[in-house]
Amino acid sequence: MSRLRRFFLPLLAILLTGATAQARNFRTVVIDPGHGGHDKGGQWGLVYEKHLALDIATRVEAEVKKRGFRTVMTRRSDYFISLPERCRIASRYSDAIFVSIHTNYTWRQDASGLETYFFSPQSQALASYVHSGMTSKVRTVNRGVKTARFYVIRNTTCPAILCECGFVSNPSERERMKQAWFRQALAEGIADGIMRFRRAG
Repeated sequence: MSRLRRFFLPLLAILLTGATAQARNFRTVVIDPGHGGHDKGGQWGLVYEKHLALDIATRVEAEVKKRGFRTVMTRRSDYFISLPERCRIASRYSDAIFVSIHTNYTWRQDASGLETYFFSPQSQALASYVHSGMTSKVRTVNRGVKTARFYVIRNTTCPAILCECGFVSNPSERERMKQAWFRQALAEGIADGIMRFRRAG
């Protein structure tokens, strides 16, 4: 190992450890309901992702408030907001994490389950805790925690994740997503994961 690498690798480890500790010292949860307005997202018949995402996100807000966090919603009703604006909202808060709520869609109607995405290493633990929280609340296919380059998680400086809360293209999962108990269970799981991430810091 070169002298230069011997110097920089320990320094990098210190910086990453410090960044992780700082990332977990948060008070604000920025909740981002996907799509909105003319952007319906995934849809099947009259079941639109934008509506499901907003409902789940509103429930997440209520649950994280119960746990003592301050919340910010990128949208509170059915209107369009651009991806850069969603990131700008998150960047206003130095003590925040960012959680984007979506539902999934594919041409394969047999695809189902939950998955959670992150982009930066500082967001991986948050994604894991939140995903574990969701899968502990509902019985469904566990599609895992994955990396992705989605705009809203790639262009935020705070820990940022994107939750895919089931497939509107899957008939049985779509029926469950239309039920309030299912959306509430997902919201509670997400909030539990956020709390576990905070305590782990």
